[in-house]
Amino acid sequence: MTESTDSPTILWFENLGRGDTGTVGGKNASLGEMVQALAPKGIAVPPGFATSADAFRRFLSENELEPVIGDYLARLEDGRMSLAEAGAAIRKAIVGGEWPEDMRQAILDAYAELGRRAGIDEPSVAVRSSATAEDLPEASFAGQQETFLNVRGKQALLSTCRRCFASLYTDRAITYRRVQGFAHEQVALSVGVQMMVRADIGGAGVMFTLDTESGFDKVVLINAAWGLGEVVVQGTVSPDEYQVFKPLLEKAGTSPIVQKKRGAKERKMVYAGAEGGETRMVPTSRAERAAWVLEDDEILGLARQAVVIEDHYGQPMDIEWARDGETGKLWIVQARPETVQSRRAAGKVMHFTLHEHGRELLRGLSVGDAVVSAPVCLIEHAADIERFIDGAILVTPTTDPDWVPIMKRAAAIVTDHGGRTSHAAIVSRELGLPAIVGCGNATELLHDEQMVTVSCAGGDEGVVYEGKARFSAEEIDLSSAPETRTRVMLNMANPAAAFRWWRLPADGVGLARMEFVISNAIRVHPLALTRFDSLRDEKVKAEIEEITKGYDSKPDYFVDQLARGLARIAAMVWPKPVIVRMSDFKTNEYAGLIGGAGFEPGEENPMIGWRGASRYHDKDYAEGFALECRAIRRLREEMGFDNVVVMIPFCRTPEEGDRVLATMKEAGLERGKDGLKVYVMVEIPSNVIRAEEFARRFDGFSIGSNDLTQLTLGVDRDSGRLAALFAEDDPAVLWMIREAISRGHAAGVPVGLCGQAPSNDPKFARLLVEAGIDSISVTPDSFLQVKENVAQAEGAGRPSVAGVVARGEGGV
Repeated sequence: MTESTDSPTILWFENLGRGDTGTVGGKNASLGEMVQALAPKGIAVPPGFATSADAFRRFLSENELEPVIGDYLARLEDGRMSLAEAGAAIRKAIVGGEWPEDMRQAILDAYAELGRRAGIDEPSVAVRSSATAEDLPEASFAGQQETFLNVRGKQALLSTCRRCFASLYTDRAITYRRVQGFAHEQVALSVGVQMMVRADIGGAGVMFTLDTESGFDKVVLINAAWGLGEVVVQGTVSPDEYQVFKPLLEKAGTSPIVQKKRGAKERKMVYAGAEGGETRMVPTSRAERAAWVLEDDEILGLARQAVVIEDHYGQPMDIEWARDGETGKLWIVQARPETVQSRRAAGKVMHFTLHEHGRELLRGLSVGDAVVSAPVCLIEHAADIERFIDGAILVTPTTDPDWVPIMKRAAAIVTDHGGRTSHAAIVSRELGLPAIVGCGNATELLHDEQMVTVSCAGGDEGVVYEGKARFSAEEIDLSSAPETRTRVMLNMANPAAAFRWWRLPADGVGLARMEFVISNAIRVHPLALTRFDSLRDEKVKAEIEEITKGYDSKPDYFVDQLARGLARIAAMVWPKPVIVRMSDFKTNEYAGLIGGAGFEPGEENPMIGWRGASRYHDKDYAEGFALECRAIRRLREEMGFDNVVVMIPFCRTPEEGDRVLATMKEAGLERGKDGLKVYVMVEIPSNVIRAEEFARRFDGFSIGSNDLTQLTLGVDRDSGRLAALFAEDDPAVLWMIREAISRGHAAGVPVGLCGQAPSNDPKFARLLVEAGIDSISVTPDSFLQVKENVAQAEGAGRPSVAGVVARGEGGV
């Protein structure tokens, strides 16, 4: 530490490091560490100084406050005072204290020096608490003490510093220390005084260097809102959300932003006056709500800064950032260790499955992955928290740290506002509670004592269902997965749930279903976008206008959403291969998309009708296939996911394969160029009979056992009456599979299989292994069972229960 600028009361950020937590608390020590070590690496931290923990202790001693505080806490413990009464009395006593003259002068001298450095007389500053037990890897202390923004002037600063000291004894901080097992008298407080960033006329937010729900450590999650960042931390608005894939950040010419979700951003926090820590909430404009807070280059810039900070600290980080509205510069204003996902047991995964449920009531952003059924307890104001019923689902507009005492007694939490980095989300993760945030209207739709089910088992979106649901839970031990020569891959459809499975030791994705992304994320028929002006239904046109709002053209919406959806699947196993099947809707399924009815013919048997390859080169769908090709090009070339392989479904003849490949080339997707591989599904008897001809045109085969069984046996797979005849282990089907593998290998192409039979039937897995299959692709929930069956078939396995440690049932 530099004696010329520091004192027993004041320490400048540039003289602090992360080893100074005991002196200035975790938050201020981290700011000093970044100023010292990361400024040369491009990390910009607003300058400032901190008061020492000893200064806090001396302030209490000089004002004879220790016995006062001890007495009130003793009264709280033996029930003579309520939490609210004890906390208020302690805070009042601290705020009423007097500054020792030398401490007062040291703070004012440092404030004047900060102004001189900035060239501003009496600058506006942020005054933040930094407890000596705060921001440790094992305890986040999220929001337990106060932060005051836009503090300007000497007297305002001194007054605010006292209020910051007093915030060590907010009701929530007292409760949190009791829960975490910290003795009150062993925790001191340092005040950080930091130059304000003019985010009030810019934007701000929070970012994590992992996916907060799954722990997937290859992405940066960024939340952003207009104005000061407290609205994101407090969860009073629903922010924009961006996700960036870290491994491709430094790949030249790429933009690996794998998700962009526009938030409502209903309000923003701005300066209210010239001094005194005054801010106010104001509504955002219609234009602000419709716009992204960050441009793509800013998203990538923040993600790169997050990676630099994470690399320096050697652990996942929770970072607050702000953009100056005057200069456009991006600043890092806080960084602390992430405390939930980074502490999870690496080898175990809890998996919830929803079996039966009632009507969907609402949805929002999911926190965690659990399912809970319980009655609702609706509380709209903190003043009413005393009426909370233990074990209920807390439904509220938003939460702040004052709500922690009842949050820990809740079964689940549902809020109207907030994002994944809001207070409600952070505390729910720490407490291990499922939560759904940013629902918009939960407090309007739900009511006290209503029995509901909160499900966070489906990925990024959580759903509240009416009544009790039937669900199961199992803890899976990934360390039990055996090694196999045969590659075991995943079938993936839902991008929102993709990251949940990143810990599985899969050999890639053997089948990524494009049509699922189209039906669930895009929802609009591609031709309704390319031929929008030809639509006659005004209601449909209005719906499409709303869905595509913010895009320069409607086809751009399709390409962007499809590319980003597939990118999340590609990121989950990168750099292992991801085989993306081009759309394989039947005409009746296409017609069910918004605006689709007018573009699809009525067919007696869509299962063997106009589907798969036959659509791609047809003038009546070529525009739609061109959009699919554009999305794949963006995925591989612009975003950098060159691990993506394209697969063509339901290709009836080699000649049809030629037409599809020519159509792809016209759209800029040329087999062999830039390493692009194109596979074909083997699901029609002609694919097996003419396997050698298909192998000359395609780079690999993937056996689709469902359609191959249907067409080999002449059994409609959707027919309930014929269900008993649908048998993938029928000798005729098995002959087809063996021939496909044998002929494919003879022609020099790899052969895989997509289907559930290997998980249901160990004999089927043994047949595939004996036939020399190169890979088997299955749903994630059956991965470990298939891995075990394959290992046993290879002679390397051992009897087990596929890694399941414990199972449980819930609901009705």
